[in-house]
Amino acid sequence: MSAGMLLITHGQVGRALVDTAASTMGFCPLDTAVLSIAPDSDPDLLDEKARYLARQLDDGDGVLVLTDIYGSTPANIACRLLQSHRVAVVTGVNLPMMLRLFNYPALSLDELALKAVSGGQQGIRQCALTGGQQAASSA
Repeated sequence: MSAGMLLITHGQVGRALVDTAASTMGFCPLDTAVLSIAPDSDPDLLDEKARYLARQLDDGDGVLVLTDIYGSTPANIACRLLQSHRVAVVTGVNLPMMLRLFNYPALSLDELALKAVSGGQQGIRQCALTGGQQAASSA
């Protein structure tokens, strides 16, 4: 068994990230679902759908919930899952984070959450041209 993964994001951001990571890796190693949030969505229906998806994804090891922007509707829906499900919520989802998770699908829920954060952070670099060569730096 392994943790499931639920992406709750604005528009099709989550679906694009899952599809791109799966295409890059050649497969999707985690049981995954995406909840796309439209601007005119009913928050009560979204909460219900998120709870349903979390139940479906949890085979006993919990669910890693990834969302895009802390404090936004998708993140608020994700955080409400903390009250009634064994979930870990990580905001700021990006492609490096997804690829890191796809490389470590057998980790526990807590370990997956840490990998998500480290993968996301380490995937952020500021690129600059220095001495005729491109250099990347991280904070």
